[in-house]
Amino acid sequence: MAAPYHIISKNHGILYKDKGSKFFAFCFFVASEQDIKLHLLALKKEHPSATHHCYAWVLGSDKQITRANDDGEPGNTAGKPILAQIQSKGLINCLVVVVRYFGGTLLGVNGLINAYKSAAAEVLAAAEIQEFYPLKVFKIECDATQLSKVMRSLKQLDAKILSQDFNAAYEIQFQLKAANENALTEALKENYSVKLIELNSKE
Repeated sequence: MAAPYHIISKNHGILYKDKGSKFFAFCFFVASEQDIKLHLLALKKEHPSATHHCYAWVLGSDKQITRANDDGEPGNTAGKPILAQIQSKGLINCLVVVVRYFGGTLLGVNGLINAYKSAAAEVLAAAEIQEFYPLKVFKIECDATQLSKVMRSLKQLDAKILSQDFNAAYEIQFQLKAANENALTEALKENYSVKLIELNSKE
């Protein structure tokens, strides 16, 4: 069964403080690397005198496209802890940026890790996170005797009808949650005259 995705439904920002340093944390929904670049540029303009702009992001439904950037902080003390917080929430298409203003007191490696981790965790905890399911697009071909059963099955599984063609043959195109694909196959398996064809996926 396909699990739901989780995305940021509303961009958000918070302020976290640690020993005089200020950490402005922001989370964004992003659809592409171009989106990410635009948000980073906007924050650079908004906070030009900040000491560091550290960030991490996850793109794609398979969560395999990731990046973490320490922006001058000691290696793995900023970007990696931020990325870990995104991943712990199971988020996709998410960018988290933590903008730091140095407060005069060195935090040390462990202190930096904790500060960036905490700032990222707080902004994600305060953000609005939305659950949604991957969709698949199918086509069903059937004869007149099976039409009512097919339509009933689609309604029960919350399929969204995209098009219907009842001219030469009975053909229905529809969107369905990927999680409901097996249930539909099961409902139609004894109807040998029904052809179920997957067209593509929608994320």
